[in-house]
Amino acid sequence: MEAIVVGNVTLDVLCYPVDEVPRHESIAFEQAAVGPGGCASNTAVVLASLGLSTGIAACVGADEAAALARRTWQTFGVDDRFVETVDAPTAVSVGLVDHERQPRFIHTPGANAYLTPTRLRPEAYAKVGAKWLHLAGYFVLPGLLTTALAPVLARAHAAGMRVSLDVVTSPAMDDSAPLWPLLPLLDVFFCNAHEGYRLTGHRDPEDIATALGERGARRAVVKLGAAGSYGWSPDFQGRVPAPEVREVVDTTGAGDAFAAGFIAARLRNASFYSALRVGNMTGARAVTALGATAAFTPPAGA
Repeated sequence: MEAIVVGNVTLDVLCYPVDEVPRHESIAFEQAAVGPGGCASNTAVVLASLGLSTGIAACVGADEAAALARRTWQTFGVDDRFVETVDAPTAVSVGLVDHERQPRFIHTPGANAYLTPTRLRPEAYAKVGAKWLHLAGYFVLPGLLTTALAPVLARAHAAGMRVSLDVVTSPAMDDSAPLWPLLPLLDVFFCNAHEGYRLTGHRDPEDIATALGERGARRAVVKLGAAGSYGWSPDFQGRVPAPEVREVVDTTGAGDAFAAGFIAARLRNASFYSALRVGNMTGARAVTALGATAAFTPPAGA
């Protein structure tokens, strides 16, 4: 196992196109996609698709949604030995994708709320070979919004792993205090431009990254969608453009795919700049199909 992804798992139900839902009315839409989602599952599946030996650590329920997720992980070769079944239903996200291909989600945390620092086992991850621990969907994981997470990340470093964290837009961002002590413990911090604005009050990606650095981040990546990404590190600071996508179908999971591409490249000893380029390309691929990971295929031999 080269990478372990920790975080949220959901059953995604995506509907396209839905621009609005008037009260007391029913509306029709053209397409639907149902499948496993959540930032951690998305990132792990894409990492595996890119050929990395990948594991996932999460909480799910004893239900069909969890069974579907486990079947998908098996198909892609994602190791789920660190996924725990808890006494709560697997989380569900319903995404309404509008004509501009942008999703809006309604969400129930479900089993994700049971993921706490005491359930994380960095030494066990390292023992099976993990070189990178990625925490995905931070602000929709209420059990990890605590100062008790910092010692766990420090233990991951002590066990020889690089550590990264990706946030996701949530009302919990209004109280970002639990995040700041974690930044010095991360090798890379990921956010998109909107999340960066919520966290720092800045709209320009350079200003966002600089503010994160002032808070202790070693390296920061601001994902800019079709505009690419902005990277801030000791050896590179600047924008990296994204490849042009002929037809955008659905942007769900594009940020998770970006993170997977970046991590895969770094684990293959790519430079920070080159990893940003790979992240951009992987994120661009994600938007070409309806569903967070629908554009990706299992690796050969999975």
